[in-house]
Amino acid sequence: MNHSHVEVLYRGSEHRVPSGTTVAEVLRQVDGEIPDTVLSALVNRRQVMLDFPIQGTAEMELVRYGDREGESVYKRSVSLMFYEACFELFPAVRTVIGQSLGNCYHYQLRGEHPDLAEMAAAIERKMRELFNDRRPFRRETVTIEEVENFFRERGHHDKLALLKTRRSSTVHTISCGSFVDIAHGPYAPHTGCLPTFGVMIFEDGLLLRFPRRGDRSRLPKFARRPLLYTTYAETRQWQELLEIQNIGQLNDLCINGGVRPLIRVAEGLHEKKISQIADEITQRSPEVRLVMVAGPSSSGKTTFAKRLGVQLRVNGLEPISLSLDNYYVNREDTPIDEDGKPDFEALEAIDLGLFHEHLAQLMEGQSVATPAFNFVRGRRRPADQWKTMQLEESQILVVEGIHGLNDRLTISVPRNRKYRVYVSALSQLAIDDHNRIFTSDARLVRRLVRDRLFRGFTAERTLELWERVRRGEGRWIFPFQEGADVMFNSALVYEPAVLKVYAERFLLQVPRESRTYPEAFRLLKFLSLFVPIFPDEVPHTSILREFIGGSSFEY
Repeated sequence: MNHSHVEVLYRGSEHRVPSGTTVAEVLRQVDGEIPDTVLSALVNRRQVMLDFPIQGTAEMELVRYGDREGESVYKRSVSLMFYEACFELFPAVRTVIGQSLGNCYHYQLRGEHPDLAEMAAAIERKMRELFNDRRPFRRETVTIEEVENFFRERGHHDKLALLKTRRSSTVHTISCGSFVDIAHGPYAPHTGCLPTFGVMIFEDGLLLRFPRRGDRSRLPKFARRPLLYTTYAETRQWQELLEIQNIGQLNDLCINGGVRPLIRVAEGLHEKKISQIADEITQRSPEVRLVMVAGPSSSGKTTFAKRLGVQLRVNGLEPISLSLDNYYVNREDTPIDEDGKPDFEALEAIDLGLFHEHLAQLMEGQSVATPAFNFVRGRRRPADQWKTMQLEESQILVVEGIHGLNDRLTISVPRNRKYRVYVSALSQLAIDDHNRIFTSDARLVRRLVRDRLFRGFTAERTLELWERVRRGEGRWIFPFQEGADVMFNSALVYEPAVLKVYAERFLLQVPRESRTYPEAFRLLKFLSLFVPIFPDEVPHTSILREFIGGSSFEY
């Protein structure tokens, strides 16, 4: 159906414009000059660039840096500006994106390069020039053959591998000068929208720094996180062993029948690490009587604790497990956050009085009836369903939950009697050399699959809660991670391809009129990059089984 004019609903008013009018043109007609704080737009709940042509009746909203969507656009755009500066100054150096360290991305450099300090200063100066030039980000639609030839000439084998499984005959590319990339989402209109950034040396590479969400005026103080970085370094070693750096390589393995060996080795690396942690706890025994397992939502704490228990038994220790999840207060008693919503991540969402009482009794060797929580009903189960437990002299208590590293939880237990483990799903996989997978996305996909299968939540409900979950993690969980004795990375390089089998179906159920639809649509585009792996291949002891079911452990 072809109409010469379309209706655009913007700021509560309808505006009639010619079909094909871009978002930017609509804004200029209605508002005049477009502020640099506007980074993209939502058109019918789908996030688009301002050059997007409106072809039909549309509802339009603006996206700014203070919005969650805006933060992603800002970081994506600054990253492209970084690559352009690197390409112009050091064309022979290959920059490979690593992990996120706070409000920073870590990059490794491949090939001969000058002194890192000199390189960082030169790149930042060039980026400042690009900002002052207000250079536009140009999006183009090209044929798959054309873009493959281009990347082949530039030696971008990571992007070629990703394109091999693409079903469309065309590809959206993005550029900010000479550097061209596949567009994995919207970008800012021009570099003048990106006033705040920084480049610095860190360990064996460079850090690209970003402002905090909602405050484009300054960079936050850089906080070194040695335990987190050590875990990332270990993750890189795992990736090198697996020979899987990006999605294209994983897809190649799926297509060519190499999935089973990959899964065995990935799971073996997990088992080896858990065994090493158990060995360290054993060496500190009998002084250590309490093992705290903490981490953010959907990090796999529960299964990790159970597998750690197995390894402790191998070492001659007898662990008994206690889950903080069972100490949640009833849903109607959950504390309220600043938005008037239940704050499930708050420490006070735990019945601290009851937990402290039970912990003290257990450490003294007394018998305790511990509660059980029904997550579907949001209430504690009747007392006749509680589990009686007792800590004997030969036993060690393993407690898992999101607040395990908060000293307020275990204030009565001396530091030397505790061993603290932080579990986090730090994604081992990148989209390609220049585009990373957000760790929070990996956990979100885990959570929406688990919530749908076992907790009675729709994908829409999980997405509605996620922003508050993330806010709570920033307040109650992440600040304590460097206080752990060890950090365990629960991510599995192959897991998105398995979760895709479930998550796509659940995300497709999110209605278009839902305010969570933009996020559902974004996740669907992300999952579309993977060749699926059927869950039959996943071992029954895998941490992944905590989210898809079929575990050999009882939960």
